Amino acid sequence: MEITFDKTEKTQGVIKISVNRADFQPGVDQKIKEYSKTANIKGFRQGKVPEGMIRKMYGNALIVDEINKLVSDKLNSYLRESDTQFLGEPLPVKTDENFDWENQESFEFRYEIGFAEPFEVKVDKKVKLDKHSIKVDDKVIDETIENLQRQFGEMENPEISSEKDTLYGRVKSKDGSVDQEISIDLRDVEKGSLKKLVGIKNGAEVEVDPKKSFKHESVLKNQLRMDDDEFKKLKKLTFSLKAINHYKLAPVDQELFDKTFGKGTIKDEAGFRERVKEIVSQNYKGEEEQFFNHHVREKLTETAKINLPDGFLKKWLIRTNENITPELMELEYGSYARELKWSLIRNQIVKNQGIKVEHEDVINEAKALIKRQFAGSGLGDQMNDQLDTFANNYLQGENGENYMKIFNQVQSNKVLDYIKSEVTIKEKAVSLDEFRKL
Repeated sequence: MEITFDKTEKTQGVIKISVNRADFQPGVDQKIKEYSKTANIKGFRQGKVPEGMIRKMYGNALIVDEINKLVSDKLNSYLRESDTQFLGEPLPVKTDENFDWENQESFEFRYEIGFAEPFEVKVDKKVKLDKHSIKVDDKVIDETIENLQRQFGEMENPEISSEKDTLYGRVKSKDGSVDQEISIDLRDVEKGSLKKLVGIKNGAEVEVDPKKSFKHESVLKNQLRMDDDEFKKLKKLTFSLKAINHYKLAPVDQELFDKTFGKGTIKDEAGFRERVKEIVSQNYKGEEEQFFNHHVREKLTETAKINLPDGFLKKWLIRTNENITPELMELEYGSYARELKWSLIRNQIVKNQGIKVEHEDVINEAKALIKRQFAGSGLGDQMNDQLDTFANNYLQGENGENYMKIFNQVQSNKVLDYIKSEVTIKEKAVSLDEFRKL
């Protein structure tokens, strides 16, 4: 057997595997002997079927099976041991050639494959990054308290919309690329567009500009599941109103204090505001870190200048995912490509820096995840005695997928920690509005 790799483009190529009769015939002969001992064929006692008859009945099928096994093993071994960073999975090249399995002496199989060219990741003090922290001022506290008032207040469904209502409906684009239901919190709408959405009834249709109508375009972008490039191409949309939610705010009193932080924990409004500030500050720490991690990834992905075999990857993804159409691929490929580039960068840093993830690291991260989930229901501290059991059960679920998900998260965290220790970071305090626009 011979295997060769020919580059046909900058990041794409063809793997060729040649198989000769001497490679597969011994395996076929062995299988025929085994079949002759076990086959049940009318007119012959079991174990006494002539090999010639077995060869005539099953020979071609056995040749195909043996060749497929040899080719698969050879291909997988080559991909695993090669220094080339292959991406995706090999795609068989279809030909019009009809193989004569019984008489042909050699066979050639070809596979399309994509790969990443060698790239350099620069992680040093010359890499400068801004890390933004949110200033928790009175405006942020007031907005948070209003959200609590909405949460513990009463919801009504008026016939006509008013400021601070939440509207539900279907949004469509003229070209049909967007057609789905969304919610619009009128508090997130710019003043110029707000007047179009206030004072309307169910069934009303309003034209909205996705890039000018909202204070924080990320809210709409996330609902439409679009990346930055896709969102930039988006033109005006038509919003059809289906339902209106109006929140009658709960008063700021002892009942609200008790519902928010537990009975008797907070005694007055000043203490309530101080406790809200503490919680908000802590919550924003996680949001700030998450945004900074995203910024780190984007910065390194941009500077690494990784060329991907885009054409091959799109073909591979469409061929191996029955739910992905060419149109959907064009919409989602940008996000996939960015994630793949980060994965390549992460793997290179892991290799170069000898970063390791121990089993104990995975266990601890699983415990932290479960504790965060229970904390949302107020049971975080009460579950400490059972965390080991919960963590082990979770990591054993989904046929090992949960374990790998946590493993990859721990690995990413270690890579990000390394990057942050090596680059130059400048702290910047910003208002919540400024942070939302970043």
